[in-house]
Amino acid sequence: MTYVLVLVMLALVFPWGAALVARRLALVLPPREACWALTGAAVLLAGGTIAALIGLFHVPFLASLERVSLPRVLEVWPAAVPFAGAAGAVMLVQLVLLLRRWARHRSLLERAWRTAGAGTGDGDLLVIPAADVDAFALPGYRGRPGRVVVTSGMVRALKASEREVLLAHERAHLAGRHHLLSAVVDLAAVVHPALRGLRESLAFHLERWADEAAATVVGDRRMAAAAIARAALAGSSHGRGGTYPRLAAASGPVPRRVAALLQPEPTAPRGGARRAGAVALAGTVVVTAVTALGLAYGLHEYVEYAARQLVGAR
Repeated sequence: MTYVLVLVMLALVFPWGAALVARRLALVLPPREACWALTGAAVLLAGGTIAALIGLFHVPFLASLERVSLPRVLEVWPAAVPFAGAAGAVMLVQLVLLLRRWARHRSLLERAWRTAGAGTGDGDLLVIPAADVDAFALPGYRGRPGRVVVTSGMVRALKASEREVLLAHERAHLAGRHHLLSAVVDLAAVVHPALRGLRESLAFHLERWADEAAATVVGDRRMAAAAIARAALAGSSHGRGGTYPRLAAASGPVPRRVAALLQPEPTAPRGGARRAGAVALAGTVVVTAVTALGLAYGLHEYVEYAARQLVGAR
């Protein structure tokens, strides 16, 4: 069973390197593809971690279901019970943290909708009477469609053309359902600490995705860059009051976003960069798949061992 333990340890250690590769890969991809790559990597790595923990936790219980005594299991693998206990404790903690994080997401969304209740507007736009300079995309909630929420302070801080950029940016968040990608990666980060770095990276690329969409709508990348910069400066000088900051236009490393908008529209990488990205993603899939197969084979060995014991006892 030593090789099974090695595979499990690999599954638990691998996300540290894979998360770094995913962040580097995202930097050479267009924003939309970068967001999907980061989200996919987070889901895959979190799933591999859970599979490894389940594999450790399940071994002694599988043996007991097959009527193999615990002493006999310990003869084959003395560390089975301690490792199973540790895996069970980790999964219990993960479950509690996942439930708490999910409840926090729901609480934030509910609070944001209460704040938006004071707003007035038409269509998908709500303007809240507040001195705070803020704007954010508010996802749909309990049958209510998503809205773009803007404070009156933000409306006064921007010119008409800049407001057009702002609204296009927030509508891109809603159309792309960016809140779901953000929530998925945030929950995945609870499963393994190595995935926490993906949250910040995803937040940046989600904003870049919305920036590019806004620039396409207004047809002027320089104007879009100026509007994002002005909104960020106005927000920082007056204080941020947003209740859903993950989808706020002035969040993230604004200088990097502005600099990217002043460059030509990003395109998919070619040549060496594309091959490197493909190899990185393929490596992640292969290592995770091999680990899962190894765990499955290890459990199968225990089933066969239990069957032999039963036959020998007759």
